[in-house]
Amino acid sequence: MHARRIDSLALDNYQRAARVILANHLVTRTYPDRIALPLIRRWATELREDLAALFGYRLEVTEATARVFPVIDRLDAGKPARTVADRVFDRRRYAYLALALAALGRAGDQITLSELADQVAAYTGRVDGLELAPDRAADRDAFVDAIGWLAARGALTLADGDAGGWAADPEAGEALYDIDRPVVFALFRPPRALQHLHSVEGLLTEDAMAHPAGPAHISDSARRVRRTLVERPVVYAEDLADDERPLLVQDRVVADVELFTGLRAERRAEGVALIDTSGRLSDIRFPGTGTLAQVALLLVGEIADRVLDIDNPVPRRPAAPDPAAALAAQLDDVIPAATVFAPLADLPSTDFGAGEPDSVREASAEAPEEVTYPFIESAWVRETVQALTDRYGLTFAAQWQANVPGLTTEVVALLERLRLLRAVSDGLVILPALARYRGAVVTVRTKRTAELFVTASDTIGADSVGTEGM
Repeated sequence: MHARRIDSLALDNYQRAARVILANHLVTRTYPDRIALPLIRRWATELREDLAALFGYRLEVTEATARVFPVIDRLDAGKPARTVADRVFDRRRYAYLALALAALGRAGDQITLSELADQVAAYTGRVDGLELAPDRAADRDAFVDAIGWLAARGALTLADGDAGGWAADPEAGEALYDIDRPVVFALFRPPRALQHLHSVEGLLTEDAMAHPAGPAHISDSARRVRRTLVERPVVYAEDLADDERPLLVQDRVVADVELFTGLRAERRAEGVALIDTSGRLSDIRFPGTGTLAQVALLLVGEIADRVLDIDNPVPRRPAAPDPAAALAAQLDDVIPAATVFAPLADLPSTDFGAGEPDSVREASAEAPEEVTYPFIESAWVRETVQALTDRYGLTFAAQWQANVPGLTTEVVALLERLRLLRAVSDGLVILPALARYRGAVVTVRTKRTAELFVTASDTIGADSVGTEGM
């Protein structure tokens, strides 16, 4: 492992490079910033070898891009594409994004937004249930969101005009983009063509045939554990296969990830979490700023108090099944069987990686002893968020002050992404890592009304809520 041989003065720089490439998977001249690619290129050889040895990942570095090809062990709905305004992509935006990439792959060095929209509209005519009608504002907005995603990563650079003007009125507005072809080609490199799949699990880049017994098998299991550590906010022992659980408590496996990333592992009886104080690996900072993060931390404190109330014990339930299984079933249901190319559909993937798919391992393993967790009813959650809004609502963003149900939904979704709880049909199953944030301290800063002048350091306008996790 190269990180063990790097001088201590340079190790921090190397760890920053490791965090950047793990967090982004694609790095370009401008994404996520202008210093990221030179940093990756400086350490390209060491990163390439360490990523392969520790995680089974493949790294390709060129003058214009750095691209990690990860080994995906399980489906995960917790990392969606997001618009420039941080809204989650829906199915239409994903479709426009994929079709725009196809069109850009055949384009020259420049393209106008209207030309690209016309090509994508032509492609949608070949897909049942999909359409891009430039005369519909909703379609234009979705298309511009997809183009914005590409522009943020450097695949497109605005040369003239304004995409917002085209979205408002395609007859009056226009935008001209330069196309960065290396970025376009690096963006979408699926392990197998969709026409070769009977199931979405075929996109998982593990080879079910390459799972030998003995030391090689142990090495593959250790890579899966390391991958899980850097891909999930919290790794619970019960999430892992039988051959992986003992490795989670081994100092060497976790220490390798700590040394490579520069993060600190926090161990508990139930599992391990990597604590990212740098903010360069996590896609969500928690605790954080903004209404959703602050209300989430307030709700966590209320939940912890409820669970720890020995005079009114809450019921317990087993954790709900991993939502990845339901996600796979939903995706498989919409695969058009008529388009599957049968001769190639059953061939194993030849991409870099090893190990059995989760479904195979889980089916062959003995069922572990059932573990239960505290359960909180939906009604209590709604009432609690309403009470928090009544108390602190003036400090919330305006869009949430009058939309408590929407606020509740978004806050629960945030905590579920952080793996602090799991939402079920009638409430929340509380997972152990939530206890890390119990005892949150709330401070309310109020503008002093007697002041004639307010300095920049004072609160201006409505009161604000500050929260601090303990």
